[in-house]
Amino acid sequence: MATYKLSTVPTQGDRITYENGTLEVPNNPIIPFVEGDGTGADIWRASVRVFDAAIDKAFGGERRVSWMEVYAGEKAFTQFKDWLPQETIDAMQEFRVSIKGPLTTPVGGGIRSLNVTLRQVLDLYACIRPVRYFEGVGSPMKDPGKLNIVVFRENTEDVYAGIEWKAGSPEAEKLRLFIETELGKHIRPDSAIGIKPMSEFGSKRLVAMAIEYALKHGLPSVTLMHKGNIMKFTEGAFRDWGYEVARDQFANSVVSEGDLSRGGANARADAVIIKDRIADSMFQQLLLRPDEYSVIATPNLNGDYVSDAAAAQVGGLGIAPGGNVGDGVAVFEATHGTAPKYANLDKINPGSVILSGVMMFEYMGWNDAATLIVRGLENAIKSRRVTYDLARQMPGATEVSTSAFGDQIIKGMSA
Repeated sequence: MATYKLSTVPTQGDRITYENGTLEVPNNPIIPFVEGDGTGADIWRASVRVFDAAIDKAFGGERRVSWMEVYAGEKAFTQFKDWLPQETIDAMQEFRVSIKGPLTTPVGGGIRSLNVTLRQVLDLYACIRPVRYFEGVGSPMKDPGKLNIVVFRENTEDVYAGIEWKAGSPEAEKLRLFIETELGKHIRPDSAIGIKPMSEFGSKRLVAMAIEYALKHGLPSVTLMHKGNIMKFTEGAFRDWGYEVARDQFANSVVSEGDLSRGGANARADAVIIKDRIADSMFQQLLLRPDEYSVIATPNLNGDYVSDAAAAQVGGLGIAPGGNVGDGVAVFEATHGTAPKYANLDKINPGSVILSGVMMFEYMGWNDAATLIVRGLENAIKSRRVTYDLARQMPGATEVSTSAFGDQIIKGMSA
């Protein structure tokens, strides 16, 4: 076990381990958490009460979590002069499963995104974002219940790799001249330049995880979302590699949409259908025919856009969870920002972190606790006692605080 100076390892509890591709979860796991910036503290206080209540109700005291606070973001910088202490990364690696609130990411110059850094250094190559509708939530859509998707977003490559140079910098000019003189491609002087790496290895493992998820959960299709009509050798390659991994690793379990439409021996009705859609078409499809899609696998930037846009269709990011998953390591997180103007007001919706906890418990195999939390949230929304972001979309709803909404969710577990 590593030595921790900034954080305190609980005296009770055991590590989650990972052996031969299988997560081994003890009855009293130690789970690191990052409170989060801005509204993170309010959200975490409500969320952890919901988690503990669900575990206690589901398992009658036979299981519990020993929570271990680790530090990142403004709290880490204020206390330790380090935005992301190495021991936080060490703890997330050692204890395997973690959960975090939103972290500050400045626009423009300054620190790099802490979220992106964690994904890269821990090789959390899949960002998994389920998007579904909860009955009673206000929505701009005529029939929001038709949308029920899981986005698998490649998490370590694409323009998020952070390989870019400022306009006018010596590095940008050097690269511009190299591309122009050696490769024959013109770039306007004084341009900022970014590199978009996308590998066969990274793309295939992401698509493989998406297909495995669809098979495990009995979902009908996996759609490869890409902009390969324009970026032929990056996003186009993602599409091609996706079909290759489907054919090579899952030949007995999947069928391409093309084979299905042509009929014949390859058109197996019991198989997961592999589709692909151009990115701009995908946005239209989710508005016009959302019930035709279940799992979407896509490169990094596309995944960021489409998961947030889909969340807006069902009520917003306040109830949009996320998980960053690699091989035997996972960090679950809120998908929304820090909302600093609401910090310490006990006002913000804790649903994103709470539903990220649902994903975490499902990942751990604690499905009974996960089911209770979902039931509690559904009943809390039906009671129409909700936080301001939901109340303003629900005529006749009563606005309650973050902590009161947590209480309502706990109450709803028994309804």
